[in-house]
Amino acid sequence: YFSWEVLRFLLSNLRMWIQDYRFDGFRFDGVTSMLYHHHGIGTGFSGDYNEYFGLHVDEDALCYLMLANHMINSLHPECITIAEDVSGMPALCRPVAEGGGGFDYRLAMAIPDKWIQIIKELKDEDWNMGNIVHTLTNRRYEEKYIAYAESHDQALVGDKTLAFRLMDAEMYTNMSVLSPLTSVIDRGIQLHKMIRLITHALGGESYLNFMGNEFGHPEWLDFPRKGNNESYHYARRQFNLTEDHLLRYRFLNTFDRDMNKLEERFGWLASPPAFVSEKHESNKVIAFERASLIFIFNFHPYQSYVDYRVVIWHSSLIVIFKYKILLDSDAAEYGGHQRLDHSTEYFSEEYPHNYRPNSLLV
Repeated sequence: YFSWEVLRFLLSNLRMWIQDYRFDGFRFDGVTSMLYHHHGIGTGFSGDYNEYFGLHVDEDALCYLMLANHMINSLHPECITIAEDVSGMPALCRPVAEGGGGFDYRLAMAIPDKWIQIIKELKDEDWNMGNIVHTLTNRRYEEKYIAYAESHDQALVGDKTLAFRLMDAEMYTNMSVLSPLTSVIDRGIQLHKMIRLITHALGGESYLNFMGNEFGHPEWLDFPRKGNNESYHYARRQFNLTEDHLLRYRFLNTFDRDMNKLEERFGWLASPPAFVSEKHESNKVIAFERASLIFIFNFHPYQSYVDYRVVIWHSSLIVIFKYKILLDSDAAEYGGHQRLDHSTEYFSEEYPHNYRPNSLLV
């Protein structure tokens, strides 16, 4: 139970960090444990409304969160608030005036867990396209989510980043452009780019990255503590790696830069959710449309395709649409194999495919 004195302390604490320390927002940690008397322990949330509305909901805690968000939004509308909630509480990220929780965003925590689970447990040929798409799109309509491919926990001692799980020890020996490109490094670099782009484009209304992850930082982050004799050795990010043109880290960093520049140009994060036209299990292809862009991902471990037909969303072809390649993970500047001709133009046509009247041959 929150007394009025406790509420005043908590709310004034939030205001102090904004006004005195110029914080531009807050991530509320462990919101799920606050929302319910059972703290989410031993509870699997399926999405049924009975799981979110009942006597098991901690109304005092929910009211505090609504008050906190209302106060922050009223006094400092430029600040954002983010809920770390795995339960999917309805309307948590809708305005308080609508009866919602008032948060601006919710962290899409299932996405980094899914990528790690896939990489740890499955062979490349066993990746499930439908399961990937479901995880990336499983969010409440008109509530904004922050998508991210890997979490901060993976950069700390005890776990591994995506890059390290994909390439492991070879990151120390085979990342030089002067050494032959091994199958492990090749696979790791290509998947690292694809995982980030599909997460960015399909997973939410915002994208989060942790420092060093954009270029596949090889080492964990470890702060001085008794367990490492108060060492500062791993308490840093090696940003110099991207500046060394003899190392392949720059390919990953360049791709990350251009991926974000493309989003700034077309604004897919602020666009409505994507229309997914294909999640082909045997071809290992995922295709979707968002912000007038067509995204096509081939996750097959060894099969490339020519003259591959994909759906376009437009219901009638009053106008023929022309498409060109804007971002290609296989381009040379991203450490790819240059298998696509960027001068090619692709035109929409009235050709039924996947239950839609119009398609495109790529």
